[in-house]
Amino acid sequence: MNKLKKIFATDSYIVPLVAIILGFLVGAAVMLIGGYDPIAAYGALFKRVFGSAYDFGEAIREMTPLMLTGLSVAFAFRSGMFNIGADGQVLIGMTAASVIGIKLAGLPTFLLVPLAVIGAGLFGGMWAGIAGYLKAKRGINEVITTIMLNWVALYLANYIVRTFLLIPGQNRSEDIPASMSLTFLNSIFDNARLHWGTVIALAAAVFFYIYLWKTKQGFEMRAVGLNSHAAEYAGMNVRRNVMKSMFIAGVFAGLAGAGEVLGVFHYQSVFAGSPGYGFDGIAVALLGLTHPFGVILAAILYGMLTYGSAGMSFNADVPPELIRIVIGSIIFFIAAQGIVRWVLKPFYFKRKKEKVL
Repeated sequence: MNKLKKIFATDSYIVPLVAIILGFLVGAAVMLIGGYDPIAAYGALFKRVFGSAYDFGEAIREMTPLMLTGLSVAFAFRSGMFNIGADGQVLIGMTAASVIGIKLAGLPTFLLVPLAVIGAGLFGGMWAGIAGYLKAKRGINEVITTIMLNWVALYLANYIVRTFLLIPGQNRSEDIPASMSLTFLNSIFDNARLHWGTVIALAAAVFFYIYLWKTKQGFEMRAVGLNSHAAEYAGMNVRRNVMKSMFIAGVFAGLAGAGEVLGVFHYQSVFAGSPGYGFDGIAVALLGLTHPFGVILAAILYGMLTYGSAGMSFNADVPPELIRIVIGSIIFFIAAQGIVRWVLKPFYFKRKKEKVL
C-alpha cells in the first residue's frame, strides 16, 4: 500500500489531466442525454478558438483576467486565506485605472500608463488588505468580509463613475486616451483585443513562484498557511503575513482590472451586477491546484471553454450553458481526487505487474 501511495505521489500531475478527461466525458454524456452530438459540439468549440487569428487572440484575451484572479485566489490560499473578494478587487483596480487615465490625461503617456497600472494594483491590494487587517487584528473570518467587500466595491465603483467620470446621458465613463491603450499585436491577430495584461499575468505567475518558494518571506507565508499556530510558535509574525498575503493577492486582482479597462474596453461601465471575474478565478485556482503555473494552465483551459462555448451554440446548436457542466465536472473531479485515483488504480497495478514480469 505504501508503494502504491508513492507511485500516486510521483505521478500526481496525472490526476488533473484525468479529471479534465472525465469532465469532458461527463459533458458528452449530458449532451447525449439531451439529444446533442458531443463530437460536433466539441469540434465546434475548438474550431471557435483556433479557427481564425481573431478568435485565437480573443480567446487569449478571455484567459488573461482569469490568470490574474486565479493567481489572486491561489496566493491567498497558499497563505491560509480564502479570498472570495477578487471580484471586488478587480472592480477597484478598474476604477483606479479609469480615474488615473481620465483625470490625469495631460501627463505624458510613458508616465501615465505605468501610473494607471501600478495604481490599479495598489488600490486592489489595499482593498484586499482591509479583509487581511480585520482577520489579523480582529479575527474576523475573511470569507465573510471579502464577500461583503465585493458589494461595497461594486457600489463604490458605480458611485465614482456616476459622480466623476460619467458621460451625460450614457451609462459609462469617458474614454481613456487612445495613447494609453495596452493592446498589442493587433495586426497579427486581426484586430483582436489582445493586450499587455497577458504578459503581466505571466510575470505575476513567475513572481508568485519565486516569492513563495525561493524567499524567506514566502517560506513564512506558506508556513502560516499550513499551520498558523506552529508558525507563531516558531517565532513568525502570523498577523503580518496574513495582511501581506491579502495585499499581494489584491494586487494581482487589481492588475486584472487595469487590463480590462486599458486593454479591452477603454472605458468603465456602471455595472448592474458583479462582473464575475473573481468568482471564475476561484474555479481557476482550484483547477490549477493553487500552484502558479497550474493556475496559468487552468486559465487557458477555462478561457478556451468559455470563449469556445459560443461556437457550440452557433455551429452545433448546443446550449452554451452546457460548458458549465463540463467545467463543474472538472472541478468536482479535481476536488474529489479519490475518485480519480480509483479510476487510475487498475492501470497502476497493471504497470506494476508488467515490471515484475
